[in-house]
Amino acid sequence: MRVSYKWLQEYVEVDISPYELAEALTLTGLAVESIEEPGKDIQKVYTGKILKIENHPNADKLVICQVTVGGEENLQIVTGAPNVREGQVVPVAVVGAKLAGGLAIKKAKLRGVESRGMLCSGQELGLDPDTMPADQAHGIMILPPDTPVGLDVKPLIGLDDVILGLELTPNRGDCMSMIGVAREVAAILKKPLKMPPVNLNEPAPAPEDRVQVDIEEPDLCRRYVARLLKNVRVGPSPAWMQQRLRAAGMRPISNVVDVTNYVMMELGQPLHAFDYHKLRDGHIIVRRAVREEVIVSLDKAERKLSTDMLVIADPDGPVAVAGVMGGLYSEVTEETTAVLLESAYFKPVSVRRTSRDLGLRSESSSRFEKGIDITGCRRAADRAAALLAEMGAADVTEIVVDNYPEPASEKTILLRPERVNHLLDLQLTGTEISALLARLHFKVQDDEKGIMVTVPGHRPDVNIEVDLIEEVARLYGFNKVAGTLPVGAITRGARTYPQELALRVKNYFSRGGFSEVITYSFISPRVFDRLAMPADSPYRNVVALHNPLSEEQSVMRTLLFPGLLEVLQRNSNRRVRDGAVFELGRVFYPREGEPLPEEVTMLAAAVTGETPGGWNTRPMVMDFYFLKGILEALLERVGVQDVSYVPAGDVPGFHPGRTAVVRAGEQELGVIGELHPDVQEAYDLDQKVTVLEINFDRLIQVSGAPRRYTPLPKFPGVDRDLAVVVRQDIPAGELIKAIERAGGTILRNVRLFDVYRGQNIESGYRSVAFALKFQAEDRTLTDEEVGKKIESITGTLEKEFGAVLRK
Repeated sequence: MRVSYKWLQEYVEVDISPYELAEALTLTGLAVESIEEPGKDIQKVYTGKILKIENHPNADKLVICQVTVGGEENLQIVTGAPNVREGQVVPVAVVGAKLAGGLAIKKAKLRGVESRGMLCSGQELGLDPDTMPADQAHGIMILPPDTPVGLDVKPLIGLDDVILGLELTPNRGDCMSMIGVAREVAAILKKPLKMPPVNLNEPAPAPEDRVQVDIEEPDLCRRYVARLLKNVRVGPSPAWMQQRLRAAGMRPISNVVDVTNYVMMELGQPLHAFDYHKLRDGHIIVRRAVREEVIVSLDKAERKLSTDMLVIADPDGPVAVAGVMGGLYSEVTEETTAVLLESAYFKPVSVRRTSRDLGLRSESSSRFEKGIDITGCRRAADRAAALLAEMGAADVTEIVVDNYPEPASEKTILLRPERVNHLLDLQLTGTEISALLARLHFKVQDDEKGIMVTVPGHRPDVNIEVDLIEEVARLYGFNKVAGTLPVGAITRGARTYPQELALRVKNYFSRGGFSEVITYSFISPRVFDRLAMPADSPYRNVVALHNPLSEEQSVMRTLLFPGLLEVLQRNSNRRVRDGAVFELGRVFYPREGEPLPEEVTMLAAAVTGETPGGWNTRPMVMDFYFLKGILEALLERVGVQDVSYVPAGDVPGFHPGRTAVVRAGEQELGVIGELHPDVQEAYDLDQKVTVLEINFDRLIQVSGAPRRYTPLPKFPGVDRDLAVVVRQDIPAGELIKAIERAGGTILRNVRLFDVYRGQNIESGYRSVAFALKFQAEDRTLTDEEVGKKIESITGTLEKEFGAVLRK
């Protein structure tokens, strides 16, 4: 927000310097980021009139001007500006003048012709070319024709002003106006605030004209004021108004448009002017855009609208995007003779979303986004009408429509003085607190419980007691509040068990050659189609975002491993075919009747290709058994007991027959398996991928079993190999469990070392071979003892599984 020091003094008497004012504003929370003095370096630049123009004898693009600045002798000045004309009044830098940036003007000869001075453009005088009329942005600045010659240009075009650049926080939309800043300054300096007058003479009747305003979306447009002006005479605005608009960083356009911008900068209420005769029947309809509806905005761009956007329309179609920009069709032009002024309140969220989706930000949208004073809509429309009438640009009619479906109620908050003093460590009385708030135009009234404070409409950011306490602190002075150190019991910092376990798991995978990744919590609903999830799968019950950045990130994830597949896919597209990645993150499930979803921490890992080989090691295929070994070692390290891998049925996304459910006792921890070929193809992965996904919250519950020390046995062990033929569908894990039960306490270890199918093995069967180790703690085992255990084991296998010893 650019604040003109001279303009500010119209509303409040400022008796301190701009630099002192900047410090005072900063101390109250309105940070002044910059202080500009546009005319600081400029000297000896006067108004001059071009009396005669002649062509340069030695240059086609130069002309010779005879210029008077009020002295006895005319000045001969050579210029190449294309927009100079005889009779124009322009800024003239005489010999010895200094311009913006320190440029000094001296006598010179241009192509053999003497030049005694310089005709100045706005840019050479330190003005922003974007605030100048298009024909003057890089040409000579043209002053009003009735401007006297010989005047110092600086005060004439506002170069004797000081501009304060405010960096406002998002909650202080009320200070995006001169009156808003003046209200703060008046409170700081304990001066009265002078509101701009609204002098409306007797409005002229307009019996043949009518204005109708229908609000179809009262939730998005809570108030709409439309005021009709007749006999409009479009032309340039007065010099003083152009000067103030340029100081605010805006380009003067025409009197009608300039007045709407001026009132917006003055009162903070965006306005828009429609050409009344281009609105069918004077009928305004505030509605949502129709699907695929199109409007050509004032910047001449064709914009496609969506049904989420609010538009201002007449019966024939949209004429403006509400709160963002007007339409080109209803633009005010030099042929306009009647204007309909709009002053409305649009919902901030709606304007913000529309502005973002269209990629179109404007001064209006930035104010609507932060919230404006709904009670000031009518006043702003009246102020604009009065200004146009005062400058003779229009006649005010009696036709004004104020559609206000549900007037805003006053907001009253109880403020307790003891609470103020407790939080700020002050000793203010209730009277002092009331006086501070009254200076900020809050209405205060004593109550038994404290102070009842009524919040003015221009402060929508004040909603609760602590907001009022902040206002007291701001105006009292943050620098007057004593600095105190926080007090509290000091405790030793330590990780919780879940945090410690998470760190151990991450370190384990990282040291094992896995790369940790962090994928988006927001995913596309199409992920479930790629995983071939059935329509009734619980994983499709997702938390949808109300305002997603894109369709690709419109829902919260319910599974972790699809993000890992996208990582492997991205690597594969870049010819990185080998990969091992893991992630410890959260998934989200909706909870019926609850505003927030259920969050579950999951551990996922995915592998493909081979491990890196070395000069003394061979690469290892990272398949199901590789990842299962990684998981087994992890579960053992974190103290999970009674782990089993149960063959899984039809798990969506996984290869049938190559997938297992991981259990710890009766607790299901997750799943591990090879990716389904169709899913592998959907992710454009050309080699096998194995993934696991474990519920980390459940893992925490079953982990932490204490490690027990077992002394080394003193007596030798006995090794035996056992090979049996069993049906192919019998898992080796079930055979191992049966062997361990039958082997008793002296069976120390069972290891599967061979699986064979083929010659001499019946179809549908396979041979599995186990290495058994027997050992006792108190004696050396005999062959007879071991033989009896072998017989017991083979008998158990034959009885439970129909196993036959392989011969």
